Amino acid sequence: MKHWSLFATATALIALLAGGCSTLDERQREWIFQPSDRSWGNSEAMTQGMEDVWIDFSSSVTGEPARLHGLWLGGAPESVDTPVLLYLHGARYNVAGSAPRMRRMHELGFSVLAIDYRGFGKSSAGLPSEETAREDARAAWTWLAARHPQQRRYIFGHSLGGAIGIDLAAHVNDESGTIVESTFTSIADVASSFKWGWLPFGPFITQRFEAITKVKDIGAPLLVVHGTADSLINPTLGRKLYEAARVPKMFVLVEGGSHHNTNSVGAAQYRAALSQLFRMKPPGTEVAELRTHGL
Repeated sequence: MKHWSLFATATALIALLAGGCSTLDERQREWIFQPSDRSWGNSEAMTQGMEDVWIDFSSSVTGEPARLHGLWLGGAPESVDTPVLLYLHGARYNVAGSAPRMRRMHELGFSVLAIDYRGFGKSSAGLPSEETAREDARAAWTWLAARHPQQRRYIFGHSLGGAIGIDLAAHVNDESGTIVESTFTSIADVASSFKWGWLPFGPFITQRFEAITKVKDIGAPLLVVHGTADSLINPTLGRKLYEAARVPKMFVLVEGGSHHNTNSVGAAQYRAALSQLFRMKPPGTEVAELRTHGL
C-alpha cells in the first residue's frame, strides 16, 4: 500500500509542478515498475533446476536491439498434451522472485516460461514503460509459439503482469486461455482507491494500463483470481475486470489470500478452476485412468 500511495501523491504533486513534461512520465514508470535485479526473499534458491532462456529481438519501440532473460521450467517428458504457460510478473522483483509461483503452476500441469521485462534482472537495461513491457510480452509469446507450436499455450499475469497479459491476449489469437491474479482494471482506478485518490491526477497519468478496455477484446477463456485480504489491489477491481470480459470466464475469490500468497493459499481452487474452465486434468491423471482401465 505504501508504494502505491506514494505514487498517487507523487503523481499529483509532480503534475502540479511539471505539467505534462517527460519527468512526470519517468517518475510514473519508476513508481509503477520499480525495476530491479532483486528477488523476493529466498526465492532465488527455488530457481535451481530451471533453465536460462535468452530472447533477442529488434525493438520497434526503441529502435535498438533488445534481449530478454527468462527461466524455463519444463515437463519431463513433454508431449503435445502438456500445456505451456507464459508467466508475466509484477513490479519490483526480478523473474527469480516468481520462482515459487512458477513451481506451483508447474505442479498444476504446465511447463512454464517466465521472463524479465527490460530494466529487470539480466534483461536489457533501461527504464521500462507500458509500451516496452507489452512489446516484451509479445516477443516472449512469439518465442514460445515457435518452439511449442503443437501445444496449448496460456498466458499468466500477476498484479501488473496481469494487465500486460490481458493486453497480450487482446492482440494474439492463438492462446488457449488467460489467467490473471491480483490484477486491476487500470492504474487510475488503483490510484483512486488509495488515501489520496480524491486528487485530480487522472489526466496526468501516462502509464494507464487500461486492462478494463483490453479485456473485452480477448478471445479465449479467462480466469480471474483475487484474494480477500489483498491490501494493495482491492478485490473489487478484480471483480470489475472479470465482469467486463465477454468470453467464457470464472472469478475465484480466495478467502484470506493476500497480494502475495493467493497462489498458494488458493491452490485447490486454482486446480478446480483449471479443470472446469480450461478442461485441464491434474498431472498424472491420464496414467491413473489407463491403470484403472487395465491398460
